[in-house]
Amino acid sequence: MHAIDPAEAGGPDLLVPVERPVPQPGAGEVLIRVAAAGVNRPDVMQRRGMYPPPPGAPSIPGLEVAGEVVALGEGVPQEILGQPVCALIAGGGYAEYAVAPEGQCLPVPESLTMAEAAGMPETLFTVWTNLFERAYAQEGDTVLVHGGTSGIGTMAISLCNLFGVTIIVTAGSDEKCAAAKAHGADHAVNYKTEDFVERVKEITGGAGVDAVLDMIGGDYVARNIKCMAEDGRHVSIAIMGGAKAEIPIFEIMRRRLTLTGSTLRGRDTAFKSLVADELARTVWPHVEAGQLKPVLDRTFPLDRAAEAHRRMESSEHIGKIVLTMA
Repeated sequence: MHAIDPAEAGGPDLLVPVERPVPQPGAGEVLIRVAAAGVNRPDVMQRRGMYPPPPGAPSIPGLEVAGEVVALGEGVPQEILGQPVCALIAGGGYAEYAVAPEGQCLPVPESLTMAEAAGMPETLFTVWTNLFERAYAQEGDTVLVHGGTSGIGTMAISLCNLFGVTIIVTAGSDEKCAAAKAHGADHAVNYKTEDFVERVKEITGGAGVDAVLDMIGGDYVARNIKCMAEDGRHVSIAIMGGAKAEIPIFEIMRRRLTLTGSTLRGRDTAFKSLVADELARTVWPHVEAGQLKPVLDRTFPLDRAAEAHRRMESSEHIGKIVLTMA
């Protein structure tokens, strides 16, 4: 099969198609003929040599795919054979075939194209587990999400709209703020021209937000804390702005704040399958009804994966970047 599997770390030009054996599904796994694969920031970090695959994961990048199930491992129900699915995987998506645990697959309804389906799992699993489970966001809450036009940001906006959560996002230009609001953000703050701490205080009448979803880290953490209401929850999911933060511990104590975080890729199949089951019950009916789709920025054929990575590294994209196999 054709795949993107660079032998060394480096720039986007390393992302050229090579020949690799078609993987074989093990017990509890399915083989998917990939129609499309999502591109995510961790793929860029892996290519740079900064985020190695977890033990047992393929070296081929790609954390989410959509396609047809064409082979089954031991113990997988026969009825899934031939079905269109999208799946969260630990690696291997940039290829014509990929293996996925059966429990991490979700059916692709007629309301989604394969490219749209491929852009769903990574952001959906991430936002759901962090904003709605770890941060307990619920109807009536107000939340702050950084990177409002990223794949994570646009998915957070969509889910908050569905579940009655008011969402404030930050973005790096007036155009991106306008795009975030057009997608459904209640408020969008240009962090390059405005102090998001002051704007959050204005928007919330000084009360602050119930939860923060942060992918920046660094000095944003202390600034986020200033945005939080009493008993607020702060969830870190990436450290694009730095891995260390200085935090006001007494302020956390005084206002009973919770600081937590997680990464998804290294979690085991049992956890991810539980999340998939919860999403199938609580979110997927909205997908089937056509009420939830990813924002697609641009699609690229597999042999132009380098261009897809350049697009992501430019940070000019709005929504998801997807590779297609056709």
